Amino acid sequence: MDIDLLEASNLSGLPIGELRTRREECEHYEVELSYIRRMIHGRLDVVYYDLTRRNEGRGSSDFGLIVDNLSGILSGRIHAHYSGRLSNLLAPDTDEVSLEELDAIVGAENLYRLPDLSDDEVRAIGERLIEFEGKISDQRGRLHDVIDKLHQEIIRRYKTGEATVDSLLEST
Repeated sequence: MDIDLLEASNLSGLPIGELRTRREECEHYEVELSYIRRMIHGRLDVVYYDLTRRNEGRGSSDFGLIVDNLSGILSGRIHAHYSGRLSNLLAPDTDEVSLEELDAIVGAENLYRLPDLSDDEVRAIGERLIEFEGKISDQRGRLHDVIDKLHQEIIRRYKTGEATVDSLLEST
């Protein structure tokens, strides 16, 4: 989805049906971006755990320790920034979501190699994950702005009488 194009759109010239369609597409894309962020955070949690284990001299350097502690690793650092938005879609169709860029940093199937990597290599993976999370968060923020503008334009049309509930019922 081209967020730049959506940001630059003249919404007042679009038919109400097009506004609704764009809003639905944006909301669907937002759910995909949220899913990617959750995948990034999960991998970051594993990387942080391994770095902490190394710094504290705890445990052996085998993946079994990570697996044994996985539920605690993934639940221990919950600090999501809630935007006050609840999507109609709580999870995307994972067949449509591309994790290619995330997998290029550290694929889920490669996390088992963390104990074999040097401290610097693991830190570099963490830094790349943080950078990627920032990129995805920026995209989500911009997308939220577009969704808000679409909502505002739809509301404006109902308030001014340009759109009516009857027209909404007729289009379904």
